[in-house]
Amino acid sequence: MKRAAGVCVAILCAVSACSPGPGSDPGSSIHSAQNQGLEWKRFAPVPTARTEVAAAALGAEIYVIGGFADPGDTVSTVEIYNTRTDRWRKGPDLPLGVNHSMATEMGGRLYVAGGFRGPGSSEPVRRAYVFSGRRWRRIANLPEPRAAGGLVTVGRRLYLVGGVEGGGAVASPTFVYNPARDRWAKRPAVPSHRQHLGAAGARGRVYVVGGRVHGLDTNTDRSDRFNPVSRRWKQITAMPTPRGGLAATGAMGFVIAAGGEADRTFDEVEAYDVEKKRWRRLPDMPTARHGLGVVAVGTVIYVLAGGTEPGLTYSNANEGLDLAPIR
Repeated sequence: MKRAAGVCVAILCAVSACSPGPGSDPGSSIHSAQNQGLEWKRFAPVPTARTEVAAAALGAEIYVIGGFADPGDTVSTVEIYNTRTDRWRKGPDLPLGVNHSMATEMGGRLYVAGGFRGPGSSEPVRRAYVFSGRRWRRIANLPEPRAAGGLVTVGRRLYLVGGVEGGGAVASPTFVYNPARDRWAKRPAVPSHRQHLGAAGARGRVYVVGGRVHGLDTNTDRSDRFNPVSRRWKQITAMPTPRGGLAATGAMGFVIAAGGEADRTFDEVEAYDVEKKRWRRLPDMPTARHGLGVVAVGTVIYVLAGGTEPGLTYSNANEGLDLAPIR
């Protein structure tokens, strides 16, 4: 699907109402709003065009990790984007080349877990790593192999949700990592088990949005919230656009879900307001993508790399949307 070149200008985006599912937040609705002042900008492109990457920020720098690169090789490449200078530099390679891995930041350290090892492998790995600014170091293996899920920071714990287990089965338990003990524990699985989902932490909760069960025809709009204290999941208002292959991040009290794929590649960006318990449509990404990284630095949401067409395609796009006007 071809997209018009240039910057995507904010427009009035009307989104139809969606009835909450069973167990949803009462009074939730989808918000139709004019996104005045929101405008995408293009930044220095990712040096290596990739898809199915992991991405996270350490301070003002964004790390784009692993994935597939042309002609379909699984890579250990790490490239670091400085959001202040709009420049890239090469980072230390991940010790293991992986695609569909998961990354997050906690306490000034970058964590990467799981993923598929090679282009012909459908078996995920158990390995996990931490990076403190100089080198990668192995941490405790995941309790079970996992890929194509989400890794989220809430408080002093990491939460690995959803994804694919060994043998291609949709994942069961949620894994929780305690860095002080270098130990993973198991918690209840995401309801409606799914993979290629969006996951984010916001206001002390873990959010999982969209994803799919198996193929591209099983995309879902289901959204759920996990309370780490009660260890319970609750279904929340469904995401307006059903899609898998997306990515998500938390910022300013929102869960931002971007991209995805089905019979087309999605440019939709939707934000769930965790206080008002409703979704709003944000301006579409200039470049539609799946398998991308979505990272918040301050009030700016960056979307990096990803495939521009369904299947194994690559992009070095780096685009950002400043959410400051909707504070």
